[in-house]
Amino acid sequence: MANTMRDYSEKRDFHRMRVNTPVEISDSQGRQLEGICKDLSGTGMQLAVQDAMPVGTQLQTRLPSSNDRFPPLEATVEVLRCELDESGDGYLVGAAIQEIKR
Repeated sequence: MANTMRDYSEKRDFHRMRVNTPVEISDSQGRQLEGICKDLSGTGMQLAVQDAMPVGTQLQTRLPSSNDRFPPLEATVEVLRCELDESGDGYLVGAAIQEIKR
């Protein structure tokens, strides 16, 4: 019974980790963007960006490391959703990680 009473966030295979760190983003046309990676999980990330991105868009992301001993996280992601953020000044993008390059 306890398992059926868990809320949705507890049913995830991977928990979200809040990171709130700058992220470098590039699209298939070579356009370079900057954003904030709000959270990260084993299968996806949430990005705060200034421009709307169509669902299905493939992006290259690079999260710098705060420790020289660890390389930046570089990944190919696919946009699953894009919605106006609460402030109305930008967008929140939900993206699925397709490939981790390093």
